[in-house]
Amino acid sequence: MTAVNLVIADAAVIAKRNVIKIKRVPDVLVFVLISPIMFVLLFAYVFGNSIDIPGSNYREFLIAGIFAQTVMFGATFTGAGIAEDMQKGIIDRFRSLPMSRSAVLAGRTISDVIYNVLSLAIMAVTGLLVGWRIRGSILDAALGFALLLLFAYAISWIMALIALFVPSPEVINNASFIVIFPMTFVANTFVPSESLPGPLKAFAEWNPVSTVTQAARELFGNIPAGTPEPTAWPLQHPVLYTMFWVVGIVAVFAPIAVKRYEKANTK
Repeated sequence: MTAVNLVIADAAVIAKRNVIKIKRVPDVLVFVLISPIMFVLLFAYVFGNSIDIPGSNYREFLIAGIFAQTVMFGATFTGAGIAEDMQKGIIDRFRSLPMSRSAVLAGRTISDVIYNVLSLAIMAVTGLLVGWRIRGSILDAALGFALLLLFAYAISWIMALIALFVPSPEVINNASFIVIFPMTFVANTFVPSESLPGPLKAFAEWNPVSTVTQAARELFGNIPAGTPEPTAWPLQHPVLYTMFWVVGIVAVFAPIAVKRYEKANTK
């Protein structure tokens, strides 16, 4: 078996172990699924009639932003899961086995995509119930969901690295909230970036959360006809700009996380 095949096989075993864990701890899954429903309903009905989106329904504008925010928070499960495994000594057991070092982290990040797949499915159904519609092609919509999942997968590598430095689920959850919350709100997720004041507007236009949201809206067909084209380059090319971030984050953080995994102290 080649080295690549060995990594894939080992990562598949770790991923399977994490998927089985989801079934054995169903209360976690319940909260994962309830949270996006609450976000959709609260924003749709609390702000739906008070925020005006020219030429568009706010609920259609909203859903892509809710998708982006939720998958980013879903990526924190990677960090919390790794931190929990380190506290319980499970990582030490993995190290003692004749398996690829990168497989543990790869399996963890891959299995946690399932959380986001389930969240997106629940949010999509809830969105349809409150008035959201996919107005593009099925293929474009599938590409929109795939881009959201790829972006979340990239963020999960950042969370994995943080967990290896700070092996505490509580700290991971608090730290991720402090970082992700402003990133998802200083963006075009819930209001158009044009409505933000100068410095915040500039940040929002180059924020990858804005571009993955913009890309999803375009692929879902939720950009109304006649909407002025964005002036910032990232929002003019949201899919390309988002993919730059996805590839860049994985290329930088995955190797660093694997190196840190080899040296991390779990005691």
